[in-house]
Amino acid sequence: MHRIMTFVCILFITGCTGIAEGIKPVPELDIEKYQGKWYEIARLDHRFERGMSSVTANYTLKPDGYVEVINRGYVNEENNWKQAIGKAKFVGDKPNGHLKVSFFGPFYGSYVIFELDKENYQYAYVTSYNKDYLWLLSRTPFVSEQRLTHFIATATRYGFDTDALIFMTHNDTKTP
Repeated sequence: MHRIMTFVCILFITGCTGIAEGIKPVPELDIEKYQGKWYEIARLDHRFERGMSSVTANYTLKPDGYVEVINRGYVNEENNWKQAIGKAKFVGDKPNGHLKVSFFGPFYGSYVIFELDKENYQYAYVTSYNKDYLWLLSRTPFVSEQRLTHFIATATRYGFDTDALIFMTHNDTKTP
């Protein structure tokens, strides 16, 4: 019985750091170039960001090799800012677009960059271990119509529910 419970626990923990079917992480990721502030442009709804606007993520490489992650957003209903601080690291020994991130102690979730502006690191398409999670991130609070159209077409091709996308508003007057 102990073996079965151990196997189930391992399966549960590693299952959240897997990759959604048909998704391939970008083969190389320069984490130093990926550092900094990213604006959320679009996402599929999930409980961690429900009701938020002006959502950003800030990534900082730390000396121990981990990446500090600070997610922040304005909770409209509560009229205040909330943030979560976590850490991320590469899954495996190659610096590709598959990382695992934790905001809750030893529990990690998958962070899979499957499309990226590899030259200038100006946009990223991100998902998790399944296709219930999807984000379009940008270095600026707005993207071109062409970029948005490409994101939606790419996400549709991979089987994401693009009809359920939430498009972010970034209001500069809501400064903490």
